[in-house]
Amino acid sequence: MKHDDNVLEVENVDLGYGTLKVVHGVSLHVARHELVGLVGGNGSGKSTILRAISGMIQPWSGTIRFNGNIVRGLAPYQLAELGLAHVPMGRQLFPNMNVEENLLVGSYLPRLRAGRQARLEKVYSLFPDLKPLSRMMAGALSGGQQQMVAIGRAIMLDPAMLIMDEPSLGLSPLYVKEVMKAIRRVAEAGLPVLLVEQNIKQVLKVSHRCYVLENGKLVLDGPSAELEGHPLIRKAYLGL
Repeated sequence: MKHDDNVLEVENVDLGYGTLKVVHGVSLHVARHELVGLVGGNGSGKSTILRAISGMIQPWSGTIRFNGNIVRGLAPYQLAELGLAHVPMGRQLFPNMNVEENLLVGSYLPRLRAGRQARLEKVYSLFPDLKPLSRMMAGALSGGQQQMVAIGRAIMLDPAMLIMDEPSLGLSPLYVKEVMKAIRRVAEAGLPVLLVEQNIKQVLKVSHRCYVLENGKLVLDGPSAELEGHPLIRKAYLGL
């Protein structure tokens, strides 16, 4: 692994809650300008890995590096200040605030206030559907529109990387495709993304590489185009 090329490195990490070990010796990395999927079924440990990356829980063992620095022990707000933006499961918007107010919540750090308007325009260029809705209450939006606001709010942090937890959860098939295309646009604009999902079919379509997790262990990884045809993926996840 060439450290200089990677914005995120997770090395041989064990994770758990109380006395229960949930993740066993997982290693993964995300290079700059890369969209990487981390996929697996319910309870496979995907969200636990994200929680460790963003500082919500601490690893039992192993190392996590962000931009070359070991970040074990840092709190979520400290990681946010370093440029790690976490788009949480369930979107977690303020329903009684409008779209633009929700987006501006992402630029709360003092260092971000100067370039706030330019980043707002960047979000609207990445998600053109949002600009006409800027004065609409977030609670009145569709699930797919809310997800785009949640991603946009993270971009307002001016991050060095995005990590996303189940952005397709609860969306209609049409909006799943729209959100995945939007995530791909974010990556193509130069922002590295780690995308955690159960929807393996869609992730393989938009990601560069993918890791497959089962029962807290990585069972497969490689270029997404190659994994689409892998017998394990076809049988266990695509039903072919």
